[in-house]
Amino acid sequence: MDGNGRWAKARGLPRLAGHKKGVEVVDEIVTAAMDLNLSHLTLYAFSSENWQRPAEEVQGLMQLLEAYLELKKEKMLRDGVRFETIGVTSLLPETVQKKIAEVKEMTSRNEKLTLILALSYGARQEIVQAAKKLAKAKIEDWTEENFSRALDTGHFPDPDLFIRTSGEHRISNYLLWQMAYTELYFTEVLWPDFTAEELNKAVCEYESRERRFGKTSEQL
Repeated sequence: MDGNGRWAKARGLPRLAGHKKGVEVVDEIVTAAMDLNLSHLTLYAFSSENWQRPAEEVQGLMQLLEAYLELKKEKMLRDGVRFETIGVTSLLPETVQKKIAEVKEMTSRNEKLTLILALSYGARQEIVQAAKKLAKAKIEDWTEENFSRALDTGHFPDPDLFIRTSGEHRISNYLLWQMAYTELYFTEVLWPDFTAEELNKAVCEYESRERRFGKTSEQL
């Protein structure tokens, strides 16, 4: 979800105003994802590298996260959204950790859509941690399937579609193992301007592609 800062700068606003607008967009996209009958939606909300940003901005982002979860927890419960996270959430402020745990517990039985926030997440860090877990196993247990299960996303399916907003054409340390066969979609639209229509456009583009997973077209 890239482009909040540029959206704010173009309007002569502080960066945090862009982040606030970005949070508002999340609600629309979650609803649109349910309308499309998507089973999982993962949002890269805060990377392991984002801790390097100015302390004031980081603090503001944490406050926005906590406020969003408090504001939307009842709606998630009603709408059938199950809330999950990936990343090193133990680094987040204690109040945020408690709110995350509360909303996870509240929505744990929901099945319409699994909403996953990547928080303090970095794919390289995740892969190293998974390797450490697998290192304790017998060598014959070192399989792709077991490695996948050792990742933060071990109980989620690999993503079918990756969307990057704001005109950037890179993955930025995101789900590196999981995206081996993910379709990539890049758009110039900044995240605060990303709408349900833009999501539909990305999904339509995805549906027009042929996914062969190493096979020939004739084998599909």
